[in-house]
Amino acid sequence: MKTKLVVFDIAGTTVKDDGNVRDTFVYAMKQKGFDIPRDEVHRVMGYKKIYAIKMLLDEFYPDHGQDDQKLIDEIHRLFVDRMVNHYKTTPTLQPQPQAEEIFSWLRQKGVKVALNTGFTKEITDTILDRLDWEGHVDSVISSDEVEAGRPQPYMIRELMNRLSVGDASKVVKVGDTEVDVEEGRNAGCGKVVSITTGAYSRKELEQYHPDFIIDSLGTLKTIID
Repeated sequence: MKTKLVVFDIAGTTVKDDGNVRDTFVYAMKQKGFDIPRDEVHRVMGYKKIYAIKMLLDEFYPDHGQDDQKLIDEIHRLFVDRMVNHYKTTPTLQPQPQAEEIFSWLRQKGVKVALNTGFTKEITDTILDRLDWEGHVDSVISSDEVEAGRPQPYMIRELMNRLSVGDASKVVKVGDTEVDVEEGRNAGCGKVVSITTGAYSRKELEQYHPDFIIDSLGTLKTIID
């Protein structure tokens, strides 16, 4: 397998997340009267956020009204607004260790680098602007730019199309959650790599059988041919 493209998740994988995404889920739900246990939120990390909100409501408040899209939209708007404000203002926003180094190393080898995320484009663009990453990656896609987010393969397929990569077996997917693994498998990626720097521990990730579990992005140099 000659790797042509590596698709990285953002929060928890290439960008440090100190629990802010999880806290913002809890905050947005609470604003509408729903108390969600913080420790349970990590199970929806990686999903398209508006879908993650519905998942949490269905699990913890099954009587909320299954068709109440207005409520879900309102919670999602609270989430987006708070995350955008956080990423615009926080002094702690920074890449994961070795993220920019591994981007550069891959591109020097002729491997395309892309980012995908369960965030909306509005949040994603805020992060990229603050980190000045436009020149560090070849393409970026957010979950609201495709028909469906993870675990569906649409984001990866669209990135492949944009970057003229025709064979999914030459794509490596890197992420920190269960749904990242599922997305990589559904897209037919040649390698699926989980990283322990985000939402899931090594023990949790082992349950989903990625091809590799790493503790730092630098370890990709031993995996990518």
